[in-house]
Parts: sequence; structure tokens; C-alpha cells
Amino acid sequence: MGLRDYARKRRFDATPEPEGRVVETGGRRPVFVVQLHHARARHYDFRLEVDGVLKSWAVPKGPSLRPGDKRLAVQVEDHPLEYAGFAGDIPEGNYGAGHVDIFDRGHWASDGDPQAALAQGKLDFVLQGGKLRGGWKLVRTRKQGRQVQWLLMKRQDRHAAELEADDLIDDAGAGAGARAKAKARPKKTGKSDSAVKSKQAPARRDGSGRKRDAAWRKRASDLDGARETGLPLGFEPALATLRAAPPTGDDWLHELKWDGYRLLVDLDAGKARLRSRGGLDWNATFREIARAVEALPVSSACLDGELVVIDAAGRSDFSELQRVVEGTSKADLRYMVFDLPGLAGVDLRRAPLQARKALLKDLLGTPGLLAYSDHVVGHGAEVFAQTGKQGLEGMISKRCGSPYRAGRGGDWIKSKHALADEFLVIGYTPPKGSRSGFGSLLLATRERGRLRYAGRVGTGFDDTALRVLHERLQPLRQREGVIELPAHVPFSARAVRWVRPELVVEVAYRGLAKEGLLRQASFLRVRDDKPAREVQRPPAAPTREEDVNLTHPDRIVFKDAGCTKADVADYYRSVAGWMLPGLRDRPLSLLRCPEGAQGECFFQKHHAGSLGSQVHALPLRQKDGKADYLYVDSIEGVLELVQMNTIEFHPWGACARDPERPDRLVFDLDPGEGVAWKQVVAAARDTRDKLRQAGLESFVRLSGGKGLHVVAPIEGGPSWDAVRGFCEAFAQAMALHAPDRYVATMSKARRGGKVFIDWLRNTRGATSVASWSLRARKGAPVAVPLRWEELGRIKRADAYDLPKARRRAARLRDDPWAGIDTLRQSLPALHD
Repeated sequence: MGLRDYARKRRFDATPEPEGRVVETGGRRPVFVVQLHHARARHYDFRLEVDGVLKSWAVPKGPSLRPGDKRLAVQVEDHPLEYAGFAGDIPEGNYGAGHVDIFDRGHWASDGDPQAALAQGKLDFVLQGGKLRGGWKLVRTRKQGRQVQWLLMKRQDRHAAELEADDLIDDAGAGAGARAKAKARPKKTGKSDSAVKSKQAPARRDGSGRKRDAAWRKRASDLDGARETGLPLGFEPALATLRAAPPTGDDWLHELKWDGYRLLVDLDAGKARLRSRGGLDWNATFREIARAVEALPVSSACLDGELVVIDAAGRSDFSELQRVVEGTSKADLRYMVFDLPGLAGVDLRRAPLQARKALLKDLLGTPGLLAYSDHVVGHGAEVFAQTGKQGLEGMISKRCGSPYRAGRGGDWIKSKHALADEFLVIGYTPPKGSRSGFGSLLLATRERGRLRYAGRVGTGFDDTALRVLHERLQPLRQREGVIELPAHVPFSARAVRWVRPELVVEVAYRGLAKEGLLRQASFLRVRDDKPAREVQRPPAAPTREEDVNLTHPDRIVFKDAGCTKADVADYYRSVAGWMLPGLRDRPLSLLRCPEGAQGECFFQKHHAGSLGSQVHALPLRQKDGKADYLYVDSIEGVLELVQMNTIEFHPWGACARDPERPDRLVFDLDPGEGVAWKQVVAAARDTRDKLRQAGLESFVRLSGGKGLHVVAPIEGGPSWDAVRGFCEAFAQAMALHAPDRYVATMSKARRGGKVFIDWLRNTRGATSVASWSLRARKGAPVAVPLRWEELGRIKRADAYDLPKARRRAARLRDDPWAGIDTLRQSLPALHD
């Protein structure tokens, strides 16, 4: 519905309700809220966050916790997300006049796309609130009326009870009016108030709480190295060092390497604070974990562990965890706790690891939302081999008697497996540069009788393998592919040479990305002994891989945004599929900031061996001879540059294979003092229209700074001088046509109130920022490509910061610049 109906029904100068807007969501768990509304007719408002708004239903009798008890839910207009925090009085004479209380709120999730489920008329979902939890469903009725009617029902599970909403109203949960009306209403359960509270409320500390704290404090104080100096609140996490193999000997214990989010917890005076390794507050995101920690039989503790989702085979599934956070999976979270830096006011960081873990195991008790991460002492090689057979990512080895030390050291060692499997070759890409044969092999696997694209492999081949494989693939060539490639692949499908799926190869890889594609694949051998029909099992379970071993991952890069070096690396991993096509195989200039965006930064365009093995040198002529410039062709290269404190990426308007023949024109629209954003948008559209008149289609990008970039692809062919001449003439023509709006010179004295059409990006060696690149500016903004039709909804050039850009990339189905690499258009000729 959007928010048009919501706004139409309200006068925001007369009601305290939020005006609100549709917001971009993603990267966090969707919220729900239930509000008790004393309007003309008392009712409950049930609201679920879907696509940036609150889908809303009026439930006259309120939700019932009795399974199968059908409650009428009348769908009303969508509400803004800000409404989830609204409570108060809507004045008489306004729509919905009356008192509003927040009855319950929390997070919710469904399996798959909730919009599609709502469109089909049946939504199964789970709630994680203070009062309402577990499985629920909404089913649309066939009854015709002015408003769409649904039925709200509770699923049978451990959260079901002989209760309804009015039974759950307490002094803390609603206003006086709500309590009075609830108490006046007879209860249907026949249960006492104490019985009701015992069913719903989490365990509360009673008079014996102090005794329990004292008992845990004594046990903690008795450990060697324990210090009664207070809980180490805000403790820094210990980190593991990557090694090829685990250590040997009985003085090491070995734990599974969980594939999830590192989660640190401070429990102080009965209140839990959840935080990420980088210091982000996660209480609002994972409320159920906070409640579980607060239900522990102690009022203070420090916990260290991994937040995961466990699949049916007992493996942690990072992709499923991501879907839980996005709200598209109902899978259960599990906090696997592996260390106890403090307990009951006692600092345990100097106590031996095994002693800390024994105390932790007793504290956690029976596994539930919180579970103890067990270990094996000694037998490192055997344990590592067994984790490989089970398809697990690897393990963490820890010195048995070690203290808890922040940062990386020699006490925690991380060992990982390189997975291997057989795949069918379905095509290949042409070679680049001096390489012969092919660039990479496209791979598929068979799932449930159908082929599924699995990714590609471009490393592990020597010259002989390239030649032999290329010869073997020629008789298998065919015009059409056997499957359709996903939209997010970072190469053009038109360039693929398709083959019949008959050749089987074995490939090593480091897990799967979120989309299920191979990561860090490397060719091992051809499997002539393996018939193609037997390649039918899918690759091993998805795992999250650290492509580059970052030093100082917790170093703050964007101080105001709280973003660390690890956050920057994770961001570039997450947008790689969209970013690489416009970045790879182009000479680059880098903006490196060793002290973070707030410190001293410098540009670098020349190659250096210290940048990493995946950062390649490109010899180019310059005035005083030749120099090695740099380029990357993979996400590994990007991450190696992040390791070297690169924040911004600025590619040339030409490819590394043909650097003297530009194929991109860039016009940077830079607003002068006093220029409003709508004038910049109008300038971009004007530039597009003028380019179109010249025979060039173009694309638009937020600069992440103050302005916009208009980018037009051309077929390689003209020289840099020709491109420079056209762009200069084009900009000057626009300035001549509208001198009150545009200027084509850099002089700041002439730019006040005008948009500078910067055409100087189109000279040899000049660059413009890459799409999806971070900017070393306040707030961690990103240069984001847009569709032209999106531009009118954007309010400023730095509208997307790192989290928002990451969410946008995750939600995109098609590239906003789709077609830029296949558009065939030539540089217009200049006429005297």
C-alpha cells in the first residue's frame, strides 16, 4: 500500500503520530509491534515490518495464545516504521482518536519472501517478543468487504498457552486505561495471576538470588589467577591466528570453528549487553539471546561465543544465519559460548582456560538458546581430519592453561579445510592478456535432477593443462548454455563459450558465498573416472571464509560511524558481485588512509610488491619512460588493498588490456556554494538528455560526496585526445547554453550558485571513483550506482552509508547499470 493512505487520513499538525516515510531496510531483523488502541472501539493493532513499512491489522479481541483460536484481523493502511515506537494520545477529532499503548514488540521472521506470502493469502511466521513468541499464521478470508479480512492464529509449540492478550497486560506493559479495562474483563482461563505470569514471564531473581551469586562468586574466586577486582565489562576479545595445521600435544584443546557472528556479552546487575567484535550494540537485534542470558542463575558475567544457526546435520550455516537476520528464515538462533572472562564480579581472564570452561559448562546447564561449546583435549590431527570428513570448516585450537588475552597471539590457533568436489564443465570464458586457452571454467552441479550453476574456477592450471583442456572442450562446443546464469555474475554472459556438460573436473574451494557459489576455487584435475551422470550431489554446506588475513581488524577506520577495518573488508566482500565488473582489469588509483578516514590519506597509482600477490602490475608509458601501474581482477585483490588501508578505488576509463583506448566517459557534476540538491538532479537529467541528442545513452551514480556522476560507455577506438576534446566541448556547450546554471571551468570564483560540469576525468591517467566504493569522508558514505528512475527519490549525494549500501546490494536483483558493458555506441564526431 505504501504510506499514501496513512498520510491522507492524518493531519500531522494536529496529531503526535509520526509522519514517517518508507525506509530502506535490510542488514537487521524486521520488527513487529502490537499496540493496544483505545479508539472508538477498543482493539489491538498488530504490525509487521515488510519492505520499509509496517503492514498493519486491527485485531478487535487481541491475539490469543491458544493454538487454532481464530482471531479476526482486519487489514488497515500501512504505517511508517517509526510507528513501532509510538504511544500516547491521539486527540479528539483526529483519525483513530484515543489512547495508544505498546503492548509488545520484538522481531519476527518467515521462511522466504513475506510479500509473496501475503499476496498468496497465507503467512507463516515466528515472533520473538516479550509476550508473544513462537509460531503464528495469518490467513486471508474469502469474505468480501470494504477492508480485507484475515484470521490471526497461534501455532502449537512450547509458547502456546491458555491465554489471550488481555491476560498479559501488566503494570509495565500498558497505561491505566488499558489495565482498568483488562481487569474489568473476565478471564477465560480460570488461572490465577501468578499462574499466568509463571507461564509467560522469564525467570526472575527471588530472595535466594544473593545466595546464588555468592555461591558462584566463591567458585570463581577459588580459581587460580582469579581477581576479585570487579567484572571486566567491555572486555576486548581474544582472536585466533590462522595456521595450515593444528598444533600437536596434550596441552592443547580443540573446538569446532563455528561459522557465525562473534558475540560478546556483559551481564551486569541482571541486565545483558550484547555487542559485536567491532563494538556494535546487538541487544535490539537479538533480544531473545539477551533474555536468555538474563535468565542465567547469576546477576553478573562476561561471556564470549559465536551466534549461529545449526542445520539438520549439526553444522553451523552462515547463509541461513544471514537469512534469519534479514527475516526470511524462521530457523532458531543458538549462542555457542566458549569462554568466561568474568563471573559474579570476579575477573577470570588470568585463570586457566580449562578451569574457565568447566565453570562455564556448569553455569549454562541444559543447552537451549545458550549452549556450551565443547572441546577435545589433544589428538589435534585426528580431530582436524574428522572435521574435514564431516564437511566442517575447521577448528580452533587453544592452549589448555592459557589466560584470556585480548588480540591475536599464540594461544589460539585457527585451522581450516580446503573443500574439494567434482563438477561439470558447462562453458568457459575467453583468456585475457598473455594467457592462452581460456580464462576460467564455468561449473555446475546437479541438484534434484536439475543442473545448478556453481561458480567458476580460473586458477590451478599450468600451460599444459590450459592447452589440453581447451582442446578437449572444442568438440563439446554448442551455441546455447544448458542453464541460465544468475544476474549477479561479474562477467558478461555474451562472452561465454558454452559446452555440453560432459567433462568432469575436481576443484578445491574455500566454502560457498551467500549465493551458493564457490569461493577461492582452484582446479585440481580432470576426473575421467567419474561419469557425468554421477555428479549429482551439491557442494558442501556454505561457509564464511576470510579471504585475506587482516592485521588489526578492529582498527577504527570511520570513527564517527564506528566502522572497523574488518567492517570495510566485509563490506567489499558483500558487494563484490556488483562492484567488480566496473573495477576489475582497469588501471587503478587508490586512496589509502593508514590512520583511518579521519587521519592523513594519500593517493597511490603505482604498483608495489607489498600490496599483495593478487594486486597486479601493469607497465604503462609516461613522460619519463615506463612505470608499473596497478590493477586487480578478483575480490582477493580488493581485500589485499583493504589490508593495506585502502578505502577508495578510482579506476581509469579504459581497460588494462587496452589502456590507450578509453571506453567510458564521465561527467562529474559538482555543485557550487548555494546549489540545492534538486538543481544537481536537474543537471544530471539535462546532461543525460544532451548526451542522448548526441547519440549516447548514459548511467547515473551518486558520488558519495556532494554531486552526481553521469557515465556514458563507448566502444574502444578513439584516442584519449579525441575523448578529451569531445568532453570539453560538450561541457562548454552546456555552460554556454545555460550560463546561469552551469560552468565548465574549475575556477571557484565562478562556481557560486552553479554546477561545475567536470570533464577533466576524461584525460589519460585521470580517474573517477568506482561504483560501490567507500569514500573517506564523515559517516562512511558510498558511491552508489542508480537507475535513472530512482534518482528522484534520493535526497543527497551521500544518501548511502556503508550499512545502507550493503543492504541495497543484498536486495538488488538486477544491476542498476545493466547493459553498460554490451551497449554499442561510438564517440560522436566533433564538427567545426
